[in-house]
Amino acid sequence: MHRTAPEREQLKERIRQALAARTKVALPPGPVPAAVLLPLFEQGGEYHVLFTKRTEHLNHHRGEISFPGGSRHPDDADLRETALRETWEEVGIKPGDVEILGELDDFYSIYDYLVTPFVGVFPDGYPLVVNGGEIERIITVPLSHLLRPAIFRVEDWRWKGRTHPVYFYTCGSDEIWGLTAAILKQFLDAVFAGGAANGAGCR
Repeated sequence: MHRTAPEREQLKERIRQALAARTKVALPPGPVPAAVLLPLFEQGGEYHVLFTKRTEHLNHHRGEISFPGGSRHPDDADLRETALRETWEEVGIKPGDVEILGELDDFYSIYDYLVTPFVGVFPDGYPLVVNGGEIERIITVPLSHLLRPAIFRVEDWRWKGRTHPVYFYTCGSDEIWGLTAAILKQFLDAVFAGGAANGAGCR
């Protein structure tokens, strides 16, 4: 869905206001603190989301589609700095080039991480530098595609004796699921209230 420059600026402010209006759910500490960035950028007249497909030789989340991020380092001032540092290390976006619009609820990972997601915007045409040791490739998806009901589904999975909903977003031959899909769904619900749109495909 092509938007004019003023419309794209309005959407950015809508995202900022929607995140600011939420009451964040902060989970109790205990697991390893970590953070991710949900990165947005303009391309072809609309906002896209950047995802990374992780390499197969990593200890956790190997081969999965994720947001840039990782565990907090002792030198990180806070989790926002963690998200920005990890994004820089994984895809080469400098922390100073990201405009943070807000954050989402904390999430527990099955690998014993306590993940705090941040939402941010980086400039169009940015010269990304992929860390081949961690990232197999980058996937970019228009927001309008992610709002299409046909590409979303929910499955009930059993884990530790309980049934949990697991979300899936289909993007061509790729599937965004698990923790990444849960974070994505919360973002889309917060900003768009589940609204649908016709959109382009994935890249």
